[in-house]
Amino acid sequence: MVAEKAWKNVDLSVDIAGLKMKNPFTVASGTFASGKEYADLWAATLTANSKCQSPDCDRIRIERLIALGLSEEKPLSIMGAVTTKGVSHKPWSGNDGVRITETSSGMLNSIGLQNPGVEEFCSKDIPWLASQDVPVIVNVSGHSVIEYTEVIKCLELEDAVSAYEVNISCPNVDCGGMSFGTDTKAANDVVTACRGITKRPLIVKLTPNVTDITEIARACEAGGADALSMINTVAGMAIDYHTRKPLFNRKVAGLSGPAIKPVALYAVNRVHAVVKVPIIGMGGISCAEDVFEFLLAGASAVAIGSMNFSDPLSIPNILSDFIDLCVCEGVSDIKELIGGLK
Repeated sequence: MVAEKAWKNVDLSVDIAGLKMKNPFTVASGTFASGKEYADLWAATLTANSKCQSPDCDRIRIERLIALGLSEEKPLSIMGAVTTKGVSHKPWSGNDGVRITETSSGMLNSIGLQNPGVEEFCSKDIPWLASQDVPVIVNVSGHSVIEYTEVIKCLELEDAVSAYEVNISCPNVDCGGMSFGTDTKAANDVVTACRGITKRPLIVKLTPNVTDITEIARACEAGGADALSMINTVAGMAIDYHTRKPLFNRKVAGLSGPAIKPVALYAVNRVHAVVKVPIIGMGGISCAEDVFEFLLAGASAVAIGSMNFSDPLSIPNILSDFIDLCVCEGVSDIKELIGGLK
């Protein structure tokens, strides 16, 4: 671990279309809920380590995390932003049957964006998030353009909301169930509609399950997207060899974790070359080196996803390691890394 003077000289701040983040770290929607359970764990870990007298306690790391903003009262303030679970206009019950299974290098999920709807989200989650001193990005989901806009209209009344992440991987019921994110016109339509009712930063989350992700990216930019986040999960499946049937009721599920990192890096790099808006990169990030690579590929910020399940302390730990890596690589301002691939 590098000396305090050295790591304090690293400028970690980034600006995502007016969303000012003190460091480039957020979370992938759906892997963190609204953060309360993680906040409780981070606070408890901080308390336990501050009282630990064992020589095995990593006091230097704890002191650094405290300096970066980790506190028992506001644990999430250590992050650049928190991205919430998906929020829909009305409650969604999610998918029946098996919802999650591990793979050899990640996990498959078929949750179905279960959530209690925007009204309950505003009454229960927003007040707590407002106390955390961290920018809040709300992931917005819908089955039709109107459903997306109704969610944003409700959230516009909440001062604690900093930005929206529009999930266009939802099935468009007006077009027979086709995903908004797989068709340029559908993607442009939903982004244009959302853009028309908010001045807050509008981030659009792209699916990799398309022939050419750059076409969708350009359609979203043309519709008024301020930034893009990518990638969502990769389509996959699992089979129960005992029953000889698909493990998931819907057959298809979303693959995430280290297995999709090369796919995500490729997508970020391709899209960075054709759009002018910033990108939040995600997909298999599990260490500081991964963060470095995503920035070089063209991302301005990153989101940690599946690692939150395997290591609930991954975000503060990777953040600390990332600072060390920047110092070792002679990086004093992480903005010089963005799109720096040679």
